[in-house]
Amino acid sequence: MRKFLVLALGVALVAGFALSLGGCASREEVVEEPIIEPEIQEETSALTGEDIPLTEQPEDIIYVETHQFEDIHFEFDKYAIRPVDEGVLSSVARWLEENDEIRLLIEGHCDERGTNEYNMALGEQRALSARRFLVSLGVDAARIGTISYGEERPLDPRSDEDAWAKNRRAHFVVSE
Repeated sequence: MRKFLVLALGVALVAGFALSLGGCASREEVVEEPIIEPEIQEETSALTGEDIPLTEQPEDIIYVETHQFEDIHFEFDKYAIRPVDEGVLSSVARWLEENDEIRLLIEGHCDERGTNEYNMALGEQRALSARRFLVSLGVDAARIGTISYGEERPLDPRSDEDAWAKNRRAHFVVSE
């Protein structure tokens, strides 16, 4: 009910402002600027500084939770690997070295802020950042797939900073 009242008050204020402008003598046309979301830029490998080419991902692989890795997390509106998460990625790379028949799927996730389209793109960049880091540690790129869930699969459904921090993540799923 409170959200409705706030929305109704906002609409009334905008309508009143528009009506008051109608009586002004000025004939200047007001042009609204479109809102442009920031462009996501390509990153380079955290270790080598070079762009790592991506290979096509086979679509017939079934991924299941057969091994649990710790998620890595990202800052708001970022997809750079944080130094605190490099140890997690190193342990994933070591495990993959020991289990060379295993394939890995990296899921990119976002918090609820931003448009669906933007969050899908940001989630993909987060998954790709984790993939590039693993490849830079020697994991074969052909063994790692990525997918973005954007804001669609939150770990914590609340709408506060603690929940948003949990939801900005890359999650690792291994194949059978």
